[in-house]
Amino acid sequence: MKKIGAILLTITMGLSLFVGCGEKKIDSESTKNTSTTESKTDNSLSRVKESGKLVIGLDDAYPPMEFRDEKNNIVGFDIDLANEIAKKLGVKLDIVTTEFNGILLALQSKKFDMIMSGLSITDERKKSIGFSEPYVMGGQVIAVKSGNDSIKTLADLKGKTIGCQLGSTGQKAAESNLKDIKELKKYGKITEAFSELAIGRVDAVIMDAQVGGYYISKKPGEFVVLDEMVSEEPMGIGYRKEDVELKDEVQKAVNGLKEDGTLSKLSVKWFGYDAYKK
Repeated sequence: MKKIGAILLTITMGLSLFVGCGEKKIDSESTKNTSTTESKTDNSLSRVKESGKLVIGLDDAYPPMEFRDEKNNIVGFDIDLANEIAKKLGVKLDIVTTEFNGILLALQSKKFDMIMSGLSITDERKKSIGFSEPYVMGGQVIAVKSGNDSIKTLADLKGKTIGCQLGSTGQKAAESNLKDIKELKKYGKITEAFSELAIGRVDAVIMDAQVGGYYISKKPGEFVVLDEMVSEEPMGIGYRKEDVELKDEVQKAVNGLKEDGTLSKLSVKWFGYDAYKK
């Protein structure tokens, strides 16, 4: 019995030693992982300042937010605002154009520092990227050709064909709120949807309110925007979630531009009204 007891005691001590070593190994690995995590730093702001440029990504066919003028220059509200932000940061502005439908993936692939492209803030997009505070309050509206008396309210869209920009919140709003339409046609650029509306291939177009206002002002008498809004949406600047320092510094710049009246001037220039008037 004593012999058996001695054997059991030896086995028990061996197991205890083995478990103890295992615990130390786990603790060591845990400490190592924690140390590695803590060593990761956010260099997003210093990266921009050291490079001497702020790189923004956008779709260049979304007037008045960003589009090509008659000389093929990229202009618009977001372009003017981005230039002002770059000045505040003491760097130059660099623009990378991309299809809107893939703009979130392009940001995550580090093709640019942030998105400024009339980007509506949504819960779905928040899952993959970070957002600034809203800098423009937008919403989805419906435009039809002037003289089209068959569409005066949202209810009149039943059985009609609607155009939208692929991957936009206009597409999402139409899919969620316009259940009785005949068809939702998707286009790579909102300008293509308006061209289709002009020749009668779609009955209406859904887009951001600022876009609708711009088209009405540039082509008086050709299009009409319905009074009813399909949805209301804030627009924001998109960032990679880890780029907190850059996001905070840009937010300070935007806040300053709002306080000194620059944002009001830009909105009057591009929207035809002061979107920041209290």
